[in-house]
Amino acid sequence: MPVLVVSGTGTEIGKTVVTSAIAAAAVAAGRSVAVLKPAQTGVDAEEPGDAAEAVRLAGPAVTALELARYPEPLAPDTAARRSGLATVAPAAVAEAAARLAAEHDLVLVEGAGGLLVRFDEDGHTLADAARLLAAPVLVVAPAGLGTLNSTALTAEALRARGVSPFGVVIGSWPAAPGLAARCNLADLPEVSGMPLLGAVPEGSGALAPAAFRTTAPSWLAPRLHGTWSAESFLTAWPA
Repeated sequence: MPVLVVSGTGTEIGKTVVTSAIAAAAVAAGRSVAVLKPAQTGVDAEEPGDAAEAVRLAGPAVTALELARYPEPLAPDTAARRSGLATVAPAAVAEAAARLAAEHDLVLVEGAGGLLVRFDEDGHTLADAARLLAAPVLVVAPAGLGTLNSTALTAEALRARGVSPFGVVIGSWPAAPGLAARCNLADLPEVSGMPLLGAVPEGSGALAPAAFRTTAPSWLAPRLHGTWSAESFLTAWPA
């Protein structure tokens, strides 16, 4: 798995923190890691973007690369059009990821918003870049009500495009989960056909970087270089 694409069922659901946690866990396991952000939106030129945040949380050993930046918090294609800047084509994403993969054990490609957000004027999406790379896609999903439908739709869209779903991680597990969140632990794998590979506690991005790096492996399953167990988590949070 030299390249893993990280997408989600929507925006503001914890993709960057999950990406950072995977990077931290992989570094702790002795892997060299790069984080690629094809299109950063909603961030001014002088502000740190998501790739820089991954380095801050996971550590300076992580390589960060951003291909394009647009100031307005919109879909990349819309943001590019409004700003008069060039869009990012899937081939450019695939080429950049392949270059990073030649020098790193793991490349994490973090998308913008959900899977089918438009990246360019031709309607290409992150799924097109994943297909070019023959890379699996990890889906980040929210914990609560509504996530079963959006996660199942994302998995279906991946399979329809010939892209392999790698698994699902809950991007922000609440400190006091309600009934829907607890039921979703068992239901998410069933409705999506993807294994549940972790649950990142809410507020984890606010941890001090040292604490984040130490704790990150406990949020993720062994397939993501962690120690988390779905079975143990289900037992800890019964429906």
